[in-house]
Amino acid sequence: MSELLQDGITAQALRRPDAPAVVSCEERLTYGELEEQSNRLARLLREAGVQRGNRVCLLMPKSPAAVVAMLGVLKADAIYVPLDPTSPAPRVVKMIASCDDRWILAAGGGAGGGGGGGPVVSLLDELFADTRFAAKHDVGWMSTQPAGGTRFTPRFSWADLSRCSATPPERQNNPDDPAHILFTSGSTGVPKGVVITHGNVLPFLRWARDYFGTSTTDRVSWHPPLHFDLSTFDVFGTLRAGAVLYPVPPDVSLMPHKLAQFIRASDLTQWFSVPSVLNYVAKFNVLRDGDFAALRRVLWCGEVLPTPTLIYWMQRLPHASFTNLYGPTETTIASSYYTVPQCPADEREEIPIGRSCPGEELLVLDATRRPLRPGEVGDLYIAGVGLSPGYWRDPEKTRSAFLPDPRGGGAARIYRTGDLARVSGDGLVYYVGRADTQIKSRGYRVELGEIETALHSLGGLRECAVVAVPSDGFEGMAICCAYVPESPGAVTVTGLRGALAKLVPPYMLPSRWQSLTELPKNTNGKIDRPQLRDAFQEVGARG
Repeated sequence: MSELLQDGITAQALRRPDAPAVVSCEERLTYGELEEQSNRLARLLREAGVQRGNRVCLLMPKSPAAVVAMLGVLKADAIYVPLDPTSPAPRVVKMIASCDDRWILAAGGGAGGGGGGGPVVSLLDELFADTRFAAKHDVGWMSTQPAGGTRFTPRFSWADLSRCSATPPERQNNPDDPAHILFTSGSTGVPKGVVITHGNVLPFLRWARDYFGTSTTDRVSWHPPLHFDLSTFDVFGTLRAGAVLYPVPPDVSLMPHKLAQFIRASDLTQWFSVPSVLNYVAKFNVLRDGDFAALRRVLWCGEVLPTPTLIYWMQRLPHASFTNLYGPTETTIASSYYTVPQCPADEREEIPIGRSCPGEELLVLDATRRPLRPGEVGDLYIAGVGLSPGYWRDPEKTRSAFLPDPRGGGAARIYRTGDLARVSGDGLVYYVGRADTQIKSRGYRVELGEIETALHSLGGLRECAVVAVPSDGFEGMAICCAYVPESPGAVTVTGLRGALAKLVPPYMLPSRWQSLTELPKNTNGKIDRPQLRDAFQEVGARG
């Protein structure tokens, strides 16, 4: 029988039922408990009417209960749809409506996934205030404590699992069936649901286990939220290898000293996050020389990691390896990798996104989708086993992003990432920036990422981001820089501009500057550039 995502975890449960699988500050689940509870949930879902291919929405934070929910839905031959419980209710409604979801599995943040619910209960109350919504949806409360809702009554709760058999239900799914739907922002205001199959995820997990040598001795962080695709690697990559998964509490992520202490106290052997977290820790200088003695691997994905931050980490953790992963949600977790061989000597040194993972292919093509010579910048496309089947029930968006492979091959497709890249003479791929961040200002083509890289090499900044907004002036597009100084008064606009002028030509110097106490972040922890653009446009409009 062909392998599915949950099978590797079942195998670990059969071999090592008493070994810890998920450990949080409130609770720990062994592999045996995880297997039994997810089997019971699968049967409970089927009893409630969930059928093969149905979508089951997850509204819950990272927790042992969330892992049970993910596995239970998969074992019921259904599709789990993780949503952000901190999102506004109208946005959540759009996503639930888009995937035509009837069932919602919800939990708060305490033991057994509970703790009273907090924001999750508030969100559900708001959703169920609409009687039309309430008539179409049922809630399963994955918690040992009551939901405390005023407008919804759960059809079942965590306590109901005990009445169902712990033997695994028969399955019908195969690797081509969807495992989950992940929503990303849509330009029209309606989020896009990216369909990811079992067969999309498994090749990356197999490669990563072999490449990183993940084993039963590993203790792995789970930092990204449930609805962010990087969490797929954390959860399934860890548990398929028989390692221990440590959910990082959200409040810990906001405080660099607490985050460092969490890594120490948990004796983590692998850390994986978006770069902004690593940058945050570096800018507050909370690492000691030789810190995190157990940590073997530091991985990042989702954005460019500033080279000065990488140098900071590598100098203090010479015993760890550092790997840059690259890949959009539509191509499943990551499509390329680069393990940095040694600490960079120059803060302006570029770190490549590297080479494609097995079964994947990175293509740098021109406007007519023909290959470019080494060193030439072009549009980055991805082909291979990680490509999503497309956007959920949106054939038009699917056709616009997933294109026929220009090299032929029948049904072969390539995905247009929207990124610009170049290939070096030794075959390494370098990310240049977003195609929509290459602007024309004062008659010159400008890559905003180049300005950010130069700014990061300067001292005195904790964070910075460069965006562009339309201008009524001669420049066409106004280049804008938002920055967070390391300490009040550490830098001035005049000083920054003067230092930057030594690294970039005059036409690349920002004309608008904003000093902030913190750059805005989206729910995935990335810098919220649309919000920055709106802020600069508002300031420009006021004159």
